[in-house]
Amino acid sequence: MKVTAKHNERIATMKFSSVYPHYLSKVEKKGRTKKELHQVIAWLTGFSKEKTQELIDKQVTFETFFKQATLNSNAALIKGVICGYRIEEIDNPLTQQVRYLDKLIDELAKGRKMDKILRGTQTSSN
Repeated sequence: MKVTAKHNERIATMKFSSVYPHYLSKVEKKGRTKKELHQVIAWLTGFSKEKTQELIDKQVTFETFFKQATLNSNAALIKGVICGYRIEEIDNPLTQQVRYLDKLIDELAKGRKMDKILRGTQTSSN
């Protein structure tokens, strides 16, 4: 599927705080924990649990969320299809970063081992 400019704009202006409860619900329904969700977010973005909560409270957009992030150097190892899009073929950096997060959360919900989700690297679970 081709990512359109309209799709990229919709992703950029979507509030992280509006999607976060869906992420949490998805992983908890599958027996994973909020702590594991935050570990995945921290690995990708460098955000502590507190920083993530601050961004939720401020109701920042995904554009602001990822502008403040320090993307993990191994993020490019996240490959595959999510929401009908092949991640490694997405040419808009922000849309690709959001899909990285979606893919990690999907893997967490599917029961994948944490070391595999974090591409063989660990981070503290802040």
